Amino acid sequence: MGNTKHTGPVKLSKKPDPQHWVSKVPFGLGKIKPHHIRDTMKVVWENKDNLPYATRILTKGVCDGCALGVKGLQDQTLTGPHVCTTRLNVLRLNTMSAIDEDILHADIDELRKMSSTELRKLGRIPYPLIRRPGERKFSRVSWDEALDTIAEKMKALDPKQYAFYLTSRGITNEAYYTAGKTARFLGTNNVDNASRICHSPSKTAMTRSLGIGASSCNYKDWIGTDVLVFWGSVAANNQPVSTKYMYAAKRKGTKIIIINPYYEPSMDEYWIPSIPDSALFGTKIADDVYQVNIGGDIAFMHGIMKHWFDMEERQPGSAINHEFVQEHANGIEELKEKVTSYEWEQLEQSSGITKERMIELAELLANSDSAVFVWSMGLTQHRFGTDNVSQVANLALLRGFIGRENCGVMPIRGHSGVQGSGEMGADPFVLPGGGMTEENIRRVEEQWGFDIPRWQGDIVGVSLENALLPEDHERKLKLYYMSGGNFLETMPNPDYVKDCLENVDIRVHQDIIFNTSTLVDAKEAVIVLPAMTRYEQPGGGTSTSTERMVYFSPEIKGPRIEEARSEWEIYVDLAKRVKPDQKYLIDFKNAQEIRDEISVTAPNYDGIQHLNEENSVFQWGGAWLCEDGVCPTPDGKGNLISVELPELRKPEGHFYVTTRRGKQFNSMVYSESDPFNDADRFDVLMNEEDGKKHDISEGDSIVVYNQHGVFNGRAKFVSLKSGNIEVHWPEGNALIPKGVYEQYAGIPEYNTAVIVEKAETYYAHKDTKYVEKRIVELEVDA
Repeated sequence: MGNTKHTGPVKLSKKPDPQHWVSKVPFGLGKIKPHHIRDTMKVVWENKDNLPYATRILTKGVCDGCALGVKGLQDQTLTGPHVCTTRLNVLRLNTMSAIDEDILHADIDELRKMSSTELRKLGRIPYPLIRRPGERKFSRVSWDEALDTIAEKMKALDPKQYAFYLTSRGITNEAYYTAGKTARFLGTNNVDNASRICHSPSKTAMTRSLGIGASSCNYKDWIGTDVLVFWGSVAANNQPVSTKYMYAAKRKGTKIIIINPYYEPSMDEYWIPSIPDSALFGTKIADDVYQVNIGGDIAFMHGIMKHWFDMEERQPGSAINHEFVQEHANGIEELKEKVTSYEWEQLEQSSGITKERMIELAELLANSDSAVFVWSMGLTQHRFGTDNVSQVANLALLRGFIGRENCGVMPIRGHSGVQGSGEMGADPFVLPGGGMTEENIRRVEEQWGFDIPRWQGDIVGVSLENALLPEDHERKLKLYYMSGGNFLETMPNPDYVKDCLENVDIRVHQDIIFNTSTLVDAKEAVIVLPAMTRYEQPGGGTSTSTERMVYFSPEIKGPRIEEARSEWEIYVDLAKRVKPDQKYLIDFKNAQEIRDEISVTAPNYDGIQHLNEENSVFQWGGAWLCEDGVCPTPDGKGNLISVELPELRKPEGHFYVTTRRGKQFNSMVYSESDPFNDADRFDVLMNEEDGKKHDISEGDSIVVYNQHGVFNGRAKFVSLKSGNIEVHWPEGNALIPKGVYEQYAGIPEYNTAVIVEKAETYYAHKDTKYVEKRIVELEVDA
């Protein structure tokens, strides 16, 4: 942890800076780019029925979109107002009225004809609902009947046979904490959250490398650092306000490096609507782009370190900060032996980057006094995601880019609640204040007053799979309690996920809206519980940003869904019904009581108890974790982790595929076309030369397939690394293998080998053994 405190927002110069302009043509006329003004007007129109309430949410609440941590229209990085189209798109979820009852109680097959986008637009869930086998529609039930049904089922089950899951959009720390405590109170460790399918490898890798589970630095550290590296992160699309920080960094002379298979347009040129000269003429963001193979990041980082060790052989001290490493890092000799054992040809083939380009970035970093490394799911959503992130930590440790101003490692969070989820203990591996160690379990037991189960809880993917176990299996999932989320659109292999969901006895959907998973059958009952948004929660709520800022978001005066209840209150009520004789152990009366308890149970959060007014905020851990290089590890040192190159086997002429986001928030799609490249949801992004090799022209109907599934789309040529293709998520999830998880953090694999063919070729052979023979070529461990 650190002693230095965050110094608050800095002022951005209003003087234009033409050297960074994209073009002198105003507003990017004629270019493919977002239309911020048009999109804003559309949001105003959508919220016209509740415009005063919408305005209060924007000006008084903490953003429930990404985890940049904008409170009201302000943040801790730059002065001035901040708002983005992502936040504006999510806004309607908070201001909608209830679903019309005729639609709510329509025939289930009529509802199933709708997409999640169409279901979302129907409105809010107004009251508890239930649907049993054979019933054609949802029926209204009382809160007592709904919760008693769930409680009676739980009483009849072994605690290993039920599980809890919480999504990340808009959920507060208070809800996460209560859910984690409720799960353990009821005797189960099967509680997980949305971080499992986005950033769980970040926390796991940073913990083993640095002893920390969150960003070591702040967004302010971007501004003025020598080099700002975005690795597998499209922040301009997923965290649009961050483009202001990039703009400020450019004005301070920072070099911005992008590492991604796709030369993402939004990370190259961006028109920032709240900065006049950028809104008019755009901002050139990227100084350089390294187009790495999907899965080739470890080889790329090995190449950088290999050259550093070569530099050291010629001139000691020219690349590695020996003073820092000697005092603050373990394992340099093992790391040197590993990275120098690989030949350049191996590293080039795996990474897709030439030796010369690897040396180029290695020398840029070696000659820099500071750097910040930012990454997202391009690094984490791999079966070797933890090793990917550990190599980023290696780069930082070798150069001493840790624990000081303008330096650090940052897993940038795409959802407002996800950083706090694990820190609050809604995680099978974690309790408030630490991991599931015997020491921490006993400490929390003393605070809570009841025993915590010692057996290992299941991650979300395994919980789903457990629904298909034999009836008498001790871990057969028979009740799944989900706060938000839609596994049909977030997990690999949606057909398999549907089978899992249908094989649960009772499935509980605690949510504010319907989605496609809400409509899937269950063996005994589907129960739907209407939740409040964070802005409706009595006593307000808190959320933790990427940079560890804990913000208080007050209750906002406005219309209410009459029977909706705050998420934490529902958990408490359920727990009391399951164990009425021990209800005093979990009897929170209000949100303040939860914050008071968090401050003790999770020591890093000492300060949260004082957050109860608009604009109140504190940062746990200080401005920089590992300040002055001192890590919260047993010996106070960071660990340099040596890893093997992952084996990425695919036959000649085949492709590696990954998924990407368009105009969407998580799985909630807001437009059928991407404003940055004009791709629609079923376009397959590919390299033009690859298309020529396969006799594919732009716009051709093509089929992407493997042993897991088939994706029908159209070829769209973009600047993408040869041998790689990208499809939109979640539409392309049918191609992704089920049951493949990263060994340390449990994140599903979201990349795989595929065949790409013109549709006419594929369908001409579909009744022969041709396709099966082609697929056999892929049946290797990719």
